[in-house]
Order: sequence, then C-alpha cells, then structure tokens
Amino acid sequence: MTDAPTPKFEFDNSFGRSLEGFYVPWKAAVVPAPKLMLLNHQLAGELGLDANELASEAGLAVLSGNVAPEGSSPLAQVYAGHQFGGFSPQLGDGRALLLGEVIDRVGRRRDIQLKGSGRTPFSRGGDGKAAVGPVLREHLIGEAMHALGIPTTRSLAAVATGEDVRRETLLPGAVLTRVAASHIRVGTFQFFAARGETAKVKQLADYAIARHYPYAARTENPYLTFFEAVAEAQASLVARWMHAGFIHGVMNTDNMSISGETIDYGPCAFMDTYAPGTVFSSIDAQGRYAFANQPTIAQWNLARFAETLLVLVDPDEQEATRLLTQAVNNFPVVYIRRWLAGMRAKIGLVTEEDTDLELVNALFGVIENQGVDYTKFFRKLSAAATGDDVAVRALFDDPASIDPWLPSWRSRLARQAIGAEACAHAMNHVNPIYIPRNHLVEEALSAASDGGDIEPLKKFLAVLQNPYEERPEFSRYAEPALGGDAGYRTFCGT
Repeated sequence: MTDAPTPKFEFDNSFGRSLEGFYVPWKAAVVPAPKLMLLNHQLAGELGLDANELASEAGLAVLSGNVAPEGSSPLAQVYAGHQFGGFSPQLGDGRALLLGEVIDRVGRRRDIQLKGSGRTPFSRGGDGKAAVGPVLREHLIGEAMHALGIPTTRSLAAVATGEDVRRETLLPGAVLTRVAASHIRVGTFQFFAARGETAKVKQLADYAIARHYPYAARTENPYLTFFEAVAEAQASLVARWMHAGFIHGVMNTDNMSISGETIDYGPCAFMDTYAPGTVFSSIDAQGRYAFANQPTIAQWNLARFAETLLVLVDPDEQEATRLLTQAVNNFPVVYIRRWLAGMRAKIGLVTEEDTDLELVNALFGVIENQGVDYTKFFRKLSAAATGDDVAVRALFDDPASIDPWLPSWRSRLARQAIGAEACAHAMNHVNPIYIPRNHLVEEALSAASDGGDIEPLKKFLAVLQNPYEERPEFSRYAEPALGGDAGYRTFCGT
C-alpha cells in the first residue's frame, strides 16, 4: 500500500451510471506484493495515461487492485451464456472488475478492467484469482492480434501479486489490466431475456446502440439494424481469425462481444499445420470449437442473440421471427464475402472474378492433403508471384502436388493490372511471417512462470509487434515446432 498520489484516469463511467441492476459494485482483493511484469507504453499513450505513473509504486497499487483510482466505480457485470451448447442462466464476472471507462485520445470510449482481482458474487466457488501464465498468455496473444490488425481487447499491464494461487499445483498469481471497447456480451442480453425482463433487454440494447452503433437508432427498425451490425462485425472478426489461422477455443455466447472484438483469451492458439479440424483446447473434447467450425458457431451464437431481441424487433412475434431469421440466415453470405476478400489479398488478387472462390478452395484442398504450414505457405507464396517456386514447393512432402494449382493462379494474376513485384509486396503486407507459434508461447510462459524470467516473453512481444517485416536475427520465431503442433493442448486458465 502507498500514500503517493494514484495515476490520473479521466473516468466517465456510462455503464455504471446508465445500467443500474446490470452489475454489483465490488472491491478487488488486496494482494501482498505487487510487482510489474509488463506495461504497454503504447496503449497507455492512447488512453492518455502517464506510463511512468503507472509503473510507480502508486501505479502498481492501482494495477494490482489494492487501490481504486479516483473516479473509478469498480463493479462486476452480470451475464448468462451458452457454454459448449448448454445454457447457464447466471455467470458474470467471477474474477474481474470493471474500474470504469475513459475516452482515449481519438475519442473512443474504452473500458478499463482488472482480471484476476479476486472473488465476486459471481465467482461460483472459484477464488477469483489468476495465475501468471494465463495473464501473460492473454497479454501476448492480444497484442499479437492487435499487430495483425484483428479487433481485440488489449492488455495495459500484467502485475505479479506476490501470492500463490492453487490450481493443480501452487502457481504464482497475477492481475491483468484489460482494455476493451466494452465488455457487453451476447450473454449479457441472455441474462435478462431468460428472466423475462424485457424492459432491461431494451435498456441494454439502447445503451449498446448508443455506444457502438449509433446510426442504428436513426433507422426504421433500430433493433433489427443493431442485430445486423453485430452480425456484420462478427463476420468480419471471424473471417480475420480464419485468415490468420487463429483458434479461439471457447466460443461460448458469454465470450462473444457485441463490439466485434476478440475477447477472453483462454484455450486459444494459432495453427501451424493446416488442418480444418484442429482443436487445441483441453476442454473441447468434441471439437465443437475446432478451427473450421468457427464461422458456424458464430452464426449459432448470433441466433441466440436474435432470440433476446424478438420482442424489440416487432410486437408481432411471427414477424419478428421472420425478420431475425432472415438476418441470421444471411450471416454465411456476409461471412463468405468478408473471408473471400481477405483470401484474395492473401494470394495477391486485387480484382474480383466469379471463379475466385473455386481457386481458393482448390488451394486449401492441396495444403490440407499435404499438411503444409499455414503461415509459411502464404508468406512464401509471394516469391512464387515473381516466378520463384522453390521456397513454396519446399513446404510440401510432395512438391509436385502444388504444381497444377500454380499455373491457374498465375493465369489469374496475369489478368490484373499490377506487376509481379508490386503483387508480391502487397502479399507480404497481409501475410505475416511471425505469429505466436505455440512452442514459442509455451517457452516464454514457462520462463516467466517457472523461473521468473520475463525477458524471453518481452523479446517475443517485440518480434510480434512487427509481424510482416522479416528480420534474419529473428528467424527462429518464424519456424514451426519440430514434429508440428499435433497433440498441443491449451487450458482455460481459471
């Protein structure tokens, strides 16, 4: 504890002010010896915060939860959710507290939340704490996603607490300071809809519209437009996951943000070998949230969201059902459009032709059959655009298997008014060379958790901040694990 002035946050807490009954005011647990592990200086600057103050003793008191900063109104949000298909009527922030909201330097409203800050009324028997490993995983993956241009919550800081938390064994504890466009989830709507509290569903929808999609309020049917906007955001988000080979791992409705950001990094990972059925989550025994299933699950989650809005979309239940069913059924169309646009960019296409989907699908058939590294293939393909096939063919056990596809692709490229060098340059700006490869993530987390050495993780973070710029000194970060990532498992971290 410290008597020094706490860092200055310009809080404007609209959620707490506007949505009484949607949360419980609460206090974080006091921790014995907070120690800064990571501080996101760039994000602090975006938020108008002084990084030096955050790194001070007084700053650590705030980032650990020991001191509530002036103007904050710590609260635990309530929500429900479908978890692996089964409905839980009450979940909520069991180990997180929303400190409040700030307006960043470009006018965006951002939540500031502590994660791992102790028990709340929604902890469901848990201790509300977090261990160093999962906290650092969320910091690392979230910042990597941001650098890749994928909408995501972000980590402002990771602070060790100086106490152990009990999981299978005793692990060092930590608190994450998370920043998000908001923490409103599909599950937030489900909580009140399941209880028949229509007025609160409307209150929440009006708040979410005003905060995230204000144009919807000016349309003929604001709540239908709101749903369509959320569906569009989710289609774009999941398409970007697929472009990057990212697997969320636990796409429950309580982990689906209305804002369209990636939220709740638990059993998440990036694929090395391309395999649509890939599952890395230790708790997803049936493969519900496998890589290839993510678009379908997003649509399923949106159907659950639509159910909460029926009464708002039209007083005639039959008409509301018709309108929302139509909107849900349109999701695959929106998703494919977003996905194909990204895939065109990945293979160097700047124009559109009707046969592009067939060309892309043919490519995936080849790389799946050959077990090719997903990230390396698209990165090496840029050289093939200039006529050098050596690097890309070397990725295949049978190099001849890609030979029939390459001429079709080059023929398609030739119908564009863009030179080969310019095409390759553009491809290298959308196809990363560095991603958070699983073996490297585990290596960095083990060093920090087991040995207290944070430097490997800091170096990895520095590499991931520039995922498209090849640097010879970082060549090991571009390589998959020897033997691939089959059998790799991640855990939820709770």
